[in-house]
Amino acid sequence: MPLLLRGASLLRIYHCGLRGANFSSRKPVLTNLNFTRDGMRATYSRRAVSKKTDIKNDEKSVVEEEDAAGSDLEMERVRSDPSQLQLMTVKELRELTRRMGVSGKGTKKDLVSALMDSLGVEVNGKGGKSSSELVSLSEESLKRKSDASVVVEQKLESSEVISETPSKKRSRTKQKSIKATTLEENSVSNVKINKTSVQKETLVVKGAVPKAGLSHNDNSEPWTVLVHKKPQAGWIPYNPKTMRPPPLTKDTRALKILSWNVNGLKALLKSRGFSVQQLAEREDFDVLCLQETKMQEKDVEVIKDTLLDGYTNSFWTCSVSKLGYSGTAIISRVKPLSIKYGLGVPDHDTEGRVVTVEFDDFYLLTAYVPNSGDGLRRLTYRVTEWDPSLGNYMKELEKSKPVILTGDLNCAHQEIDIHDPAGNRRSAGFTNEERESFETNFLSKGFVDTFRKQHPNVVAYSYWGYRHNGRKTNKGWRLDYFLVSESIAEKVHDSYILPDISASDHSPLGLVLKL
Repeated sequence: MPLLLRGASLLRIYHCGLRGANFSSRKPVLTNLNFTRDGMRATYSRRAVSKKTDIKNDEKSVVEEEDAAGSDLEMERVRSDPSQLQLMTVKELRELTRRMGVSGKGTKKDLVSALMDSLGVEVNGKGGKSSSELVSLSEESLKRKSDASVVVEQKLESSEVISETPSKKRSRTKQKSIKATTLEENSVSNVKINKTSVQKETLVVKGAVPKAGLSHNDNSEPWTVLVHKKPQAGWIPYNPKTMRPPPLTKDTRALKILSWNVNGLKALLKSRGFSVQQLAEREDFDVLCLQETKMQEKDVEVIKDTLLDGYTNSFWTCSVSKLGYSGTAIISRVKPLSIKYGLGVPDHDTEGRVVTVEFDDFYLLTAYVPNSGDGLRRLTYRVTEWDPSLGNYMKELEKSKPVILTGDLNCAHQEIDIHDPAGNRRSAGFTNEERESFETNFLSKGFVDTFRKQHPNVVAYSYWGYRHNGRKTNKGWRLDYFLVSESIAEKVHDSYILPDISASDHSPLGLVLKL
């Protein structure tokens, strides 16, 4: 720019100083000045372009450095708070898997699980906390500043509905105050109530979610709080401390079976730091049934030899159509008479969903029933093919001896089995089609829901989603069952859930059967 200005000044001097000269004498000078001016402009243009290029290169370098720093910050944020994975979109998860060198295939659940597995070593090294503990702690920090309220009221009329409102919110309708008390605690909270809704001013459930291990946090038992959008008169929350029968005497012959959807066995043991051996020592079960192990056949031998001491009989089936997906197992200290894998239907047996063992007095099946999926894409397959095949298979076995089916059956059968029935009418696991299929293919064929038989009016859940503080607020589903042949239903001494074990999005459930 200074060069261009100097050229313009020379032209002005020329016009002013040579105005009196004849045109022929001025022309060579004017040509030279114009040439000088054009050269100055060209020089300036080249310098300007060069400067812009340098600026762009600098900006690009800065952006790349910022992107890299942002990427590192994002990965560090996820490492310190794994619950962030549940809040990310599938696109964001795939980008994160690319950056971390992790396989980016499968559903959102598969991506989250893969990332959790990849982060396991680092997470376990931070303060001794497993990823499940960190998720629980981070979920507590995600609450809105106003803290949504959870309502507990045992004496509501059937027309009254429990709702959630911010603590600062006030109703303008004429209301009266009542008091609500939990079964387990004597703490009393003020609740405002009108004809159609209940609004609570303070949060009932306080404290952290039970840890991923086996310790029981007496200050936090959210499952003892009745959380339901449409509670009926007489419904009460589940409290295994007070609702389980006394143990059988030592001279009574019985078998204790535990069942659990572990949501990835390797992740359970590695990332979440859970000890199945400690669970066995605490519960003293005879048989352990697992679902959604997500194991591959090459990993089974390594796992099964170190998983449990004293349980020498274990039978595993893995998905071969999609690796690291589904998978079931039965681990027993009682040797079975026979073992069978699948339903005997090729179309159903590539995902490792069923294992059957035969004991002296009954058949035991562990099953992981297909989820209808996002957009209910597998709903038709589920209710027209899978469920009928499983029900018919069970009835065929029942011709020789009673049958026990346990596992994640992916269906909340009744409204009492899900915290928000109205809001989940078209959600996988609570559609009318799935509930009717559950009734038609299992209950109507003579198989008994042992937990519901023992606890007809108890609101109890076995699954809580990681998102939205599911466990913390007890917003759950009962998707896991023990179904037994009617002929042995009266031999069931206890059917129960262990909600304090939170190392998976499902809790274990148990069955004590008198022999």
